[in-house]
Amino acid sequence: MQNNEEVLLKVEHLCQYFGSGQFVTKAVDDVSFDIKKGEVFGLVGESGCGKTTTGRSIIRLYDITSGNVYFKGIRTCAGTGAYRKNILEAKKEYKAKIDAASDAAEKDRLKKELDAYVAEQKKELKVASYDQKNCDKDYQLQQAAAVKAKYLPLLEKASGAEKAQLQAQYKDELRKAKKTRLTTQIQMIFQDPIASLDPRMTVREIIAEGLVIQGERNQEVIDKKVYEMLELVGLVREHAGRYPHEFSGGQRQRIGVARAIIMNPDLIIADEPVSALDVSIQAQVINLLNELREKFGLTILFIAHDLSVVKYFSDRIGVMYFGKMVELASSDELFAHPLHPYTRSLLSAIPLPDPEYEKKRKRIVYNPLAEHDYSVDKPSLREVSPGHFVQCNEAEYQEILKQLNK
Repeated sequence: MQNNEEVLLKVEHLCQYFGSGQFVTKAVDDVSFDIKKGEVFGLVGESGCGKTTTGRSIIRLYDITSGNVYFKGIRTCAGTGAYRKNILEAKKEYKAKIDAASDAAEKDRLKKELDAYVAEQKKELKVASYDQKNCDKDYQLQQAAAVKAKYLPLLEKASGAEKAQLQAQYKDELRKAKKTRLTTQIQMIFQDPIASLDPRMTVREIIAEGLVIQGERNQEVIDKKVYEMLELVGLVREHAGRYPHEFSGGQRQRIGVARAIIMNPDLIIADEPVSALDVSIQAQVINLLNELREKFGLTILFIAHDLSVVKYFSDRIGVMYFGKMVELASSDELFAHPLHPYTRSLLSAIPLPDPEYEKKRKRIVYNPLAEHDYSVDKPSLREVSPGHFVQCNEAEYQEILKQLNK
């Protein structure tokens, strides 16, 4: 478990809806969590619960409906849908109040309240839109300023050949700084090792693509980094000239890992990177990610189905069900004391290579209609013990506290 308390990624009330009107699918609904620098955060749940959508929303493959995502303290995703919805709902609510009011002074007061609320929401909407659009631009300006602060004092002191060399380095670094983006500090390893690689590109082109986009022009530097990454993930230099179809599934996934690592990211989103692989190959890829984590100090959002793998690999685990985060705790705490009925159901489904245990193992079936009564008291994510959060209403919260105090 990492002791670093610096929060690298913070997700606040993330919502990702698809469709419009009456036909809206709430793929991710009010999900909040944070990931500390250097830790592995596991995200688990059944197929269709919103794990992958959460990862794709964080890396900005989707424009989020509402909520905020902060990376390195900078807001990279800002949903504007919630502000528009608040304005529409407020107008409907206040219209009914204004129509019902008989006193002219009361009507005037309600209108002023509505105008003030709408103005506030529009201001928040404007700020959110700006942050979403300009986070990369602001980051580029910061990086360019850092390069200038580094090289300008050196250039003033240097002369002759040394100055010419520094000038060339300064221009190259400044050009790269102006092309860099904050979101490139987040890289993704995709679930399907076949579909995620372009079949018309060689391995060299696939791995080096990010460097080229970022502004690297020196072919020797690119080749050197590509070869270094290939050897780092257990492949050889000769593989650089081949195409993806010439590799096995495990080798393709290693190419995907190399493509992510070459960008020297601070955060990697590993979207079920081993689910499409054989068990023996799964272990190799997991061990590789562990080694890279130790070597580069990576922070990883690890999305998976296999709870055994998640327990081995993760520091903290979040459990999702139907787009919501239902439980969040450290790996050891979650497996030792699962509190949400869905988490207990998931854990009961883990098979073990022990015939005697398997004969006695009882599957716990989760039926939300039977387990919860949310008709009046709605649930929210509450901290029931230090670092342990559970989705529950007030009655369930009090019941959990009684269980924990026994």
